[in-house]
Amino acid sequence: MSGLVYGILWILTRAVGRVFLHYRTRGAEYVPATGGVLLAANHASYADIPLLGCGVRRRLFYLGRANLFPSPLVGRILRALGWIPLKPERWDRQAFRTAVELIKAGKAVVIFPEGTRTTDGTLQPGKPGIGLLVAQAQCPVVPVYLRGTYQVLPMGASWLRRHPVEVSFGQSMDFREECRQYQGKELYQRISHTVMARIAELRGVDHSAVPTT
Repeated sequence: MSGLVYGILWILTRAVGRVFLHYRTRGAEYVPATGGVLLAANHASYADIPLLGCGVRRRLFYLGRANLFPSPLVGRILRALGWIPLKPERWDRQAFRTAVELIKAGKAVVIFPEGTRTTDGTLQPGKPGIGLLVAQAQCPVVPVYLRGTYQVLPMGASWLRRHPVEVSFGQSMDFREECRQYQGKELYQRISHTVMARIAELRGVDHSAVPTT
């Protein structure tokens, strides 16, 4: 049942995005159709979650702050749809364990390496948590840059604003060599820095070289 609801919401969000936000995606073919994968995206707005999701033709699971939605009922519904609540005040082993298990089971999981939304639309440094997740899951990472979502729903805003949105996906990244050469904090930081650098590159992607949908 949750898969059906997810599919309906996917269609509705994509339709609304196309009509009101001139929604477009670039490089979506870089997201593998099957198999465990981690998508790492910049975080500018609460709108990032649905607008990233409707750009991928497979179901996504999201790591997100546990206190994002205070209502227990809303929380239960979102968990059924694929939200993995993450306690931000400490290292949440359970949330990361759930994400790793999903990836190893062939699912696609989304993480926002910055850890929180940007206050001014600019990229923030990545947290080492993505490095730990990649090291444990041994999975490919697809970088994602969401353009325009900050203008659609900036921090503190109560209503959506009309603004073009574009989601750019990059080629998958393989960190198996780094996992063999480094370990611990150094490994996690290297992965985090590399992923954020790739996301930053997507911000200035050559649109003529990437197909749009």
